[in-house]
Amino acid sequence: MSDITRKAIADALKRLLMEKPLSRVTVMDIAAECGISRMTFYYHFRDIYDLVGWIISSDIAIILSGRKTHDTWQDGFLSVFQAVEKNHVFVFNVYNSMSREQLERSLTGPVTELLLSVLKEATVQKKLKDDEMFFIASFYSYAFIGVMLDWIGSGMREKPELMIKRIECVMAGSFENAAGRFSSLQ
Repeated sequence: MSDITRKAIADALKRLLMEKPLSRVTVMDIAAECGISRMTFYYHFRDIYDLVGWIISSDIAIILSGRKTHDTWQDGFLSVFQAVEKNHVFVFNVYNSMSREQLERSLTGPVTELLLSVLKEATVQKKLKDDEMFFIASFYSYAFIGVMLDWIGSGMREKPELMIKRIECVMAGSFENAAGRFSSLQ
């Protein structure tokens, strides 16, 4: 029931953001839109920004599920870029209403999880420590998130396919190289 309610609250906010900016949306607006009480909203989320963060991280986690291998990460990231482009009204509204730090925090979990999965597969021979793997995945996570946020901020002028090709060019072999350098530190 909790996930159903969270989803209903999220969908209500998405509908409201098609009509007005995030700064003008209230908890009462969201509650009225999905037929719940304010207390029900606060049972699930601390505030509207907590809800937005949950929407971002859960939507991206769904998009990336099943695409967490060395051979499929590009498809996962492409799907994220395409979803951002498709939902540009919501995305621009959120982008212009939240701090970069809040956006990064919402994106970091699912992106780092994907990159950790890819890294583990790509570096199985290297025997890296968990903290080293997390450091490498976090580094690339911030790079990916930074590129995506800059793309959004510049009006999404480039096609998602081009953005992924560029990211792929930069990342090709870099997990293996980083893992090799880390393993030589030991």
